[in-house]
Amino acid sequence: MKRRTTSPDGSARRGLDRRAQVWQAPAGRSRPAQGPPPTAAVVGGGLAGLAAATALAERSVQVTLFERDDQLGGRLAGWPVELADGSTATMTRGFHAFFRQYYNLRGLLRRVDPGLDTLTRLPDYPLWHSAGYRDSFAKVPRTPPWSALGFAAQSPTFGGRDLTRMNPRAALPLMDVRVPDVYRRLDRLSAQELLERIRFPRAAHHLAFEVFSRSFFADPRRLSAAELALMFHIYFLGSSEGLLFDVPQEPFPAALWEPLAAYLTGHGTDIRTGHAVENVQPTPAGGFRVSTRHGETRHDSVVLALDTAGLRHVVARSPGLADRAWRERIMRLRTAPDFLVSRLWLDRPVDPDRAGFLGTSGYGPLDNVSVLERWDGEALRRVARTGGSVVELHAYAVPEGTDRIAEQDRLLTQLHRVYPETRDAKIIDERHEWRADCPLFAVGTYQDRPTVRTTDPALTVAGDLVRTDLPVALMERAVTSGFLAANALLQRWDLRGQTLWSVPTRGRVGALRALNRLVGT
Repeated sequence: MKRRTTSPDGSARRGLDRRAQVWQAPAGRSRPAQGPPPTAAVVGGGLAGLAAATALAERSVQVTLFERDDQLGGRLAGWPVELADGSTATMTRGFHAFFRQYYNLRGLLRRVDPGLDTLTRLPDYPLWHSAGYRDSFAKVPRTPPWSALGFAAQSPTFGGRDLTRMNPRAALPLMDVRVPDVYRRLDRLSAQELLERIRFPRAAHHLAFEVFSRSFFADPRRLSAAELALMFHIYFLGSSEGLLFDVPQEPFPAALWEPLAAYLTGHGTDIRTGHAVENVQPTPAGGFRVSTRHGETRHDSVVLALDTAGLRHVVARSPGLADRAWRERIMRLRTAPDFLVSRLWLDRPVDPDRAGFLGTSGYGPLDNVSVLERWDGEALRRVARTGGSVVELHAYAVPEGTDRIAEQDRLLTQLHRVYPETRDAKIIDERHEWRADCPLFAVGTYQDRPTVRTTDPALTVAGDLVRTDLPVALMERAVTSGFLAANALLQRWDLRGQTLWSVPTRGRVGALRALNRLVGT
């Protein structure tokens, strides 16, 4: 297969990894034949829905995009808030890292920012443990296996004696991750059990690898080991893009969604924010009737690009969708536990050497700390005007029944431990976002997760809850599934689809791949 650094439409690029995999778009025409263009309803205005709407609209499909909230972006949405001092700020659901491996997400953003100038790279991804361990990815080699070896050599959590105690046989599945085979091998094992079998050093277990598992907003004891293995492959053992990442230089709405909304509108998309879809019903003559409190509309096809709760809500009220077995699987989907994002506007700055983003372990519920003025233009302008700092704290997988006010106080206490200079800072204002809308990839549940295609060829599903044959996760899975959902519909109309990219689809070291296959048989 010939490698290219760009797709035919110029939107997707490989990045630095010469072994990245290209997934060719379905062939077809660039525009519909004569006559009325096909119509599509995209239900959900998050990453998956925006990707699907973009790919469809670019082929002159008449798209109507329904979004429940008043803003686009889904979990990356933002909205204005007035602070106690009378100033305004943009509140969001929290920090998101735009890794270099997110080829299709970056391709979506290039529609409105060809050079990705709105993104800026953070110089490091530091990890701190309360016991005093400190790790960094700034000087870790990008290319496997040197990335893993380099991290182990530099990390204080990997001693020579620790390495001799590890179980290499148990670690072999991490050396040759293939989708969907990794789920066949590891989905009935928890992430915690996998790490215990490998006998990773306890400090490394918390610092580096629990950080990966908690990116899914789940306790490692409940998360499928297959998802953890896929994360290792995408970010560490299968790709040479490295573990450093970019972040938007302005809040999500201004940097990303307002330009993309204008792009979609320019391609004829009807964007309806504040329109929650209640049900979707097939019609006897073909196509679907989409109902909101504002009325009903008919469309030739539908993309359901919803979070878990939203998808279950619509499917429960749409008894004619797909078939009974599919609807029952949807209703078995579950969300991950609550997570908390606390943003604090402080009257004095944190120390100048504090990182823009810090992963933490052993600090109670605190999972990471962000200092927004290190990259966010809105926060930087505020700090230049008034002084102080804008700090964000995250707590993932909060136990059920936790007292929310007490948890917010615990996060602040842990911030004082991590950055002691904040103990004397006055909080000018604070916002706390409690959410529980991320998919739970629990042990043994892979087969219940929907695929892009359903038993109805005019109905597709997109989102990070969807299983695909590409090695993708998190935001990149959402965008990739959105493009795949659009491709499935475009193929029906003989229209050309979106070329996609992914990290390599297998391990990089041939001898380890062969050994893994031998042991796994």
